[in-house]
Amino acid sequence: MNPEEEEIVNITQNLIEIINKGDYEGYTNICDINLTAFEPESLGNIVVGMPFHKFYFDNVIGYKSINNTLVNPKVHLLGDSAACIAYVRLTQFIDKQGHCHTHQSEETRVWHKKSIEWRCVHLHRSYTGNASSMTPYNGK
Repeated sequence: MNPEEEEIVNITQNLIEIINKGDYEGYTNICDINLTAFEPESLGNIVVGMPFHKFYFDNVIGYKSINNTLVNPKVHLLGDSAACIAYVRLTQFIDKQGHCHTHQSEETRVWHKKSIEWRCVHLHRSYTGNASSMTPYNGK
């Protein structure tokens, strides 16, 4: 992977950490104000802008410990100011009953370099339906 591709992987990982922390301000700093998205939560509809995402920051995100792993990220550089990244995202968390879970989704993000900063301008996330559930976590 060349340095430009590594930069896109790193900024994508940073964005996911911002989401995990429930940092809406950070999210608005890294995403375009007119971000478009197809997500399972939008029921197949394209969502434009931030209000849809803010609902989840205000009500859901950031309330539990989450670990994410990007599996096999593939970056397509589209000139000097645009890039697309596709990857599988594994999300691990422990529920209120102490059970470990892992969910898998496929994600694609489109990045646009505005001035000197990359902004996420589009995302598409799909669930595979694959999920694991394990016995209660015992701290080991």
